[in-house]
Amino acid sequence: MNLAAHALLLAALTLLAAAAPPARAEGDAANGEKQFQRRCAICHSLRAAATKPTGPHLEKLIGRKAGTVDGFGYSPAMKASGIEWTEKSLDEYLAAPAKLVPGTSMPAGAPQAADREDIVAYLKTLSK
Repeated sequence: MNLAAHALLLAALTLLAAAAPPARAEGDAANGEKQFQRRCAICHSLRAAATKPTGPHLEKLIGRKAGTVDGFGYSPAMKASGIEWTEKSLDEYLAAPAKLVPGTSMPAGAPQAADREDIVAYLKTLSK
């Protein structure tokens, strides 16, 4: 390849890189809060003191073992899952709840990766 071809290739790669959306190092917690309100708040509360009958509270979720909120009626599958909620396990669960925990009673997740990333970022703010 001659010098002109190299220069043309470099210019094309530079344009492609400039046009690509910036990589997201972590989710957007503010958008995650909006996504949570839209998708999750119907069943889940954010605080233990405001528990809802349809889903366990999510206060201090990161680092908690799945199926362990006292008084909530988890599915046998969730109780037996052995999952510890981490950013990775939450992302996998929200992508397809029944795939990660066959028999779970959670009916829906968040199919879009960016939405899941934002929801997880928001939930992390509640786990500190």
